[in-house]
Amino acid sequence: MPLVDSHCHINFPELAENMSDVLAQMQQNEVVSALCVSVNLADFPQILALAEQHPHIYASVGVHPDHEGAEEPDVARLVGLAQHPKVIAIGETGLDYFRLKGDLEWQRERFRKHIRAARESGKPLIIHTREAAADTLRIMAEENAAEARGVMHCFTETWEVAEAALAMGFYISFSGIVTFKNAKQLKEVAQRVPLERILIETDSPYLAPVPHRGKLNQPAYVKHVAAEIAMLRGISLDEVGRSTTENFTRLFKLKSMVQ
Repeated sequence: MPLVDSHCHINFPELAENMSDVLAQMQQNEVVSALCVSVNLADFPQILALAEQHPHIYASVGVHPDHEGAEEPDVARLVGLAQHPKVIAIGETGLDYFRLKGDLEWQRERFRKHIRAARESGKPLIIHTREAAADTLRIMAEENAAEARGVMHCFTETWEVAEAALAMGFYISFSGIVTFKNAKQLKEVAQRVPLERILIETDSPYLAPVPHRGKLNQPAYVKHVAAEIAMLRGISLDEVGRSTTENFTRLFKLKSMVQ
């Protein structure tokens, strides 16, 4: 039963200092691949080095909307860095009105640059949205994000938001939040999204799923996300694993990891 962690931050110090154990735990839990996601340009070389060192680790390039004051990428820079064969996505990018307040036009402009870079490079987008769904969807439509496609990562929005993203060709990725008892609305969304458009992730080192909630998260724990989705949909864990792994390889244009 192959599993893929479609979004993690194993370059962050909490996990990087125990990398050999993180990778060993992935292997023991049949997590055959992971996408290490960029949040700023300063740390991108670390992520790329990890991806170059380990065949089953992939990289993205982008600047997170929470990183106010970070080096601002332009489209050409993102497109250039995305040419590396181990860089399979642009992002994470998007809008976050939860952590930052005030005039966030800079955040919206940064998001637009990432969408343009994704369209130009032919690499899918990894989109983060928090308390900003309407503006996120509006900018996606205005910038023709459907041409690039991508994934709504760590999805926590309503079915209506999921439906709008699906209509633009995007996939919906569920994190450990879907295992939380109080995530009733999200569990309903996980039942309704077509199985061929679902990805699973940890967003580690954050958001550890039940039964590890509140502890340090790692890619191996993506199996608990898969198990929750299997339970919610009344299908086998193996079916969720195979489907989400095939979805990952299809979206990011990789060779099949399902034997």
